[in-house]
Amino acid sequence: MSEDDMTATAPTIEIAEEDRLRADLYNFLGVILSGPPDEMLLAQTASLSGDDSDLGQAIATLAKVAALSKPKSVESEYNKLFIGLGRGELLPYASYYLTGFLNEKPLASLRQDMAARGLARAETVFEPEDNIASLMEMMGAMIVGRFGVPADLGSQKTFFNKHIGPWAAHFFSDLEGARNSVFYAPVATVGRVFMEIEGEAFRMSAA
Repeated sequence: MSEDDMTATAPTIEIAEEDRLRADLYNFLGVILSGPPDEMLLAQTASLSGDDSDLGQAIATLAKVAALSKPKSVESEYNKLFIGLGRGELLPYASYYLTGFLNEKPLASLRQDMAARGLARAETVFEPEDNIASLMEMMGAMIVGRFGVPADLGSQKTFFNKHIGPWAAHFFSDLEGARNSVFYAPVATVGRVFMEIEGEAFRMSAA
C-alpha cells in the first residue's frame, strides 16, 4: 500500500468549530506568554476583533494596545514581569501558586500526566513544565489532537481541573494588576475571562 493510500484511508476526526476556536485561544496565550512578541505577532494581535461579550471586549482592548506597542518596549516589559534580576515580578508556575515553592508536587503530577499522554519537554526548553505558557499550549494541543487523537471532553476536564483551573485565573488576575503590566494587562484580562468561561463550561458538563 502506498503512502497516499494510507493517507486516504486514515480516519479523520472532525473537530467542532467551537473547539478549534478554544484551541486557537489557548495556543495564542501560550505563544504570547512564552516570550515577548515580535513585530509580526504584535501585528497579528492588533488585527484581532471581538464581540460584545466580556471575552470579546477583552480581545478588542488587547488589539488596541497591541497596535500602539513596539517590540522593544514589550520585550522590556516581559523581562520585568517574568525574568528580572534574579526573578521577575511574577512567577508563572503552578507549583509556586499552589505550594509557594517551585518544582513541587504539582510539577511532579503534571510530568506523570504528560508521560501518560506521550508528552515530554523539548530539549531546548529548560524551565519547568508547569509554567502557564506550556500549560496553555498543552491544553490547546489536546483539544485538536496535535499529539495524537483529540482528547475527549472528559480528558480535557480532568487535565484542566487538575493542572490549570486551581491557579491560572489567579495568576492572570495578578498579571492584570502587576506594576509593570502595560501590554500584558489586557493579555491577562483575556486569559482570566477565558479561564472563567472554561471553568464554568467544565463544571456544567457531565463528562
